[in-house]
Amino acid sequence: MSTAKAIQQLQTEWITPENFRPYGQVISASKDGKFFDAEDAQLNLQNGTPRFYIMRLYKKGRKFNKITRHVQCTQCLGSLEGKDWLIAVAPPNNETEQPALEDIAAFRIPGNCFIKLEIGTWHAGPYFEHEFVDFYNLELSDTNVVDHFTHSFLESHQIEFEMV
Repeated sequence: MSTAKAIQQLQTEWITPENFRPYGQVISASKDGKFFDAEDAQLNLQNGTPRFYIMRLYKKGRKFNKITRHVQCTQCLGSLEGKDWLIAVAPPNNETEQPALEDIAAFRIPGNCFIKLEIGTWHAGPYFEHEFVDFYNLELSDTNVVDHFTHSFLESHQIEFEMV
């Protein structure tokens, strides 16, 4: 017997440093020679060996039913080749095992910047409608093994989200 699921639409908005602040940072190009400041990615990679790599994802679409967080490090994501993409996020909260539905926000990220997720920020994505997108990813070498906490909305609320 299968449980019926509902589709809940999330309105996406273009990301800005201001509207993304509760979840992390938006990092854009700066002039060469600029000194390090608060506009640069404020990283926390001290709990392991940093891993910087390019991951190729195929046909991700706009729907998700799981959301993940990492509580040991920040994570940076950005697309190559100028391709825009989507991500859903909820603010960090280590006091609960799942984000509140009303806290989930969706953003469209242009291909000329990257994001840094704060430690503990819930995230679903990257998502996109391109055939494939290559993303650079900066996290710890074992993030997806020892620091990967996922919540299923299908199990808890019988819902799936669609970013529109």
